[in-house]
Amino acid sequence: MTENSKGRVPLREEIDQKYKWDVESVYADDVAWEKDFHRAGQLAEEIQQFAGKLGQDARTLLECLKLRDELSVLAGKVIVYSYLRQDEDTANTKHQGMADRARSLRIQLMTALAFIEPELLSLAEGVVESFLEQEPGLAEYRHYLDNVLRRKPHTLSPQEEKLLSMAGELDAAPYNIFTMLNNADMAFPEIIDEDGERVELSHGRFIKFMQSKDRRVRREAYEAMYTTYGKYRNTFAASLNSKIKGGIFFARARNFNNALEASLFEDNIPVAVYDNVVNTINANLEPLHRYVRLKKRVLGLDEIAMYDIYAPLVPEVKIEMSFEEARDLILTALAPLGEDYVSNASQGFRERWMDVFENKGKRSGAYSSGSYGTKPFILLNYDNTLNSVFTVAHELGHSMHTYYSNKFQPPSSASYPIFLAEVASTLNEALLNAHLLKITQDKQKRLFIINEYLETIRGTVYRQTMFAEFEREIYARTEAGQPLTNEDFSRLWRELNQKYYGPEMQVDELIGMEWARIPHFYYDFYVYKYVTGFAAATCLAQRVLAGQEVDSYLEFLKSGGSDYPLQTLKKAGVDMTTAEPLETTLAVFAQLLTELEQLL
Repeated sequence: MTENSKGRVPLREEIDQKYKWDVESVYADDVAWEKDFHRAGQLAEEIQQFAGKLGQDARTLLECLKLRDELSVLAGKVIVYSYLRQDEDTANTKHQGMADRARSLRIQLMTALAFIEPELLSLAEGVVESFLEQEPGLAEYRHYLDNVLRRKPHTLSPQEEKLLSMAGELDAAPYNIFTMLNNADMAFPEIIDEDGERVELSHGRFIKFMQSKDRRVRREAYEAMYTTYGKYRNTFAASLNSKIKGGIFFARARNFNNALEASLFEDNIPVAVYDNVVNTINANLEPLHRYVRLKKRVLGLDEIAMYDIYAPLVPEVKIEMSFEEARDLILTALAPLGEDYVSNASQGFRERWMDVFENKGKRSGAYSSGSYGTKPFILLNYDNTLNSVFTVAHELGHSMHTYYSNKFQPPSSASYPIFLAEVASTLNEALLNAHLLKITQDKQKRLFIINEYLETIRGTVYRQTMFAEFEREIYARTEAGQPLTNEDFSRLWRELNQKYYGPEMQVDELIGMEWARIPHFYYDFYVYKYVTGFAAATCLAQRVLAGQEVDSYLEFLKSGGSDYPLQTLKKAGVDMTTAEPLETTLAVFAQLLTELEQLL
């Protein structure tokens, strides 16, 4: 099959080999996989010999950590191979079974290694430091050991730890309740679509309706959605309150000052960084207010309402390109990153890191995968659209980060934290966007590209910061002893929408229920990472585009998880404790908005 085939969805065997990922580079066949699967199980048993002995001497600790790495690398290959095989054709029962066994192996692995960190934390003060001095081989584990030991003030007695782990299932209950209520129990009414047809509203269709050119459709979908949520407002409030109280309980139990501090501890991020995000965006809301005013003018509205936010400012322009054209465009756009980066990215296309096209039974969406000792792998469902081109650039960013990390770091420090994960992928998107604007003269295409990027910044930077501010406030009020009702949640949500979107926006009662449909509030202060990742990437992209040296960015990619995220970014020239990366991002927003205002 060639990439231009039309009609039915092709079978896996009909796809040209050059468009399939090279999963055979991991294992030549399933028999080789079986061999390593059993070997990983043996190593998981073997490592148990070190339990209770890590404090004996430095050599014993080193041998344990080396065996842990060997086990992790082997199991990583086994798991990745089975997942790739499963995802390329989910109807293949043999590969489904292999993936199930790999999931069991992952649990076995976690269980086998579970003794290491509690044992390290139980050692007397100074023991690990003396081991590091005695045994040069432990040097590569210094950051890992430091990261474990900094948890000591927040680690309880074995009996107390056991109690907290038993309470873990209770902590998951609010999210489970939210999921069941939100996805299974709620039923939405029908609305009349653009064609005059009665259609049932659903979560999946909501944004499509909100992007309708027909204002009546937008309003009907909006009113139907939030009126339905309003019927369940007390249950959603009870569920969210339970989540908040659970977070506060675990934070206090572990000797943190508050739930926010506890959540940021994992990445070693000071609360001041979170506050800096909220404060800096709050000080730079005027560009978003300008965007709202422009939308009101272009849409020809006397008053702009909350259901007009997603209304298209410019008509969608069809920009289609083959996968080969997309590859060439992306590699040209990435040229400012230097010869080494582009050469390795080209290798990714040549050496079949990517599974390009849809086939029958293939998993939908896109992701970057791979493990230590394998190639990076990218699942795509490329469909010749501009959106698909950006997806390739995004996932290639993740895979290049993985490529450099694995090449330059040992297994113990190759894995990078989520706080850093979106930087490399978002930077690639920024470079692609800049290149497209550089080569696109057609007015309608420029309008479309600019507006798409403005919407990305609105949704990723402004909106996620509003989420982060809401979350910080509801926890702070609860920690201060203030009970929160559904009316309190709704009032705060309306106030934040008014502040962020500005005085022109008509904020009604119904938008007050939007907080209830957002799952991120069950993820413990997670959303600010979208903002920091986007800002760091934008800041780095601006420097690269200005012709500044790229060595520090490549060093960032090579660093993996060898240091704490803030320090890793600082070495690349981005200080997330300051306002600069966020202000740079909003300056890009304002600059693009100015061009959009002029073109419209």
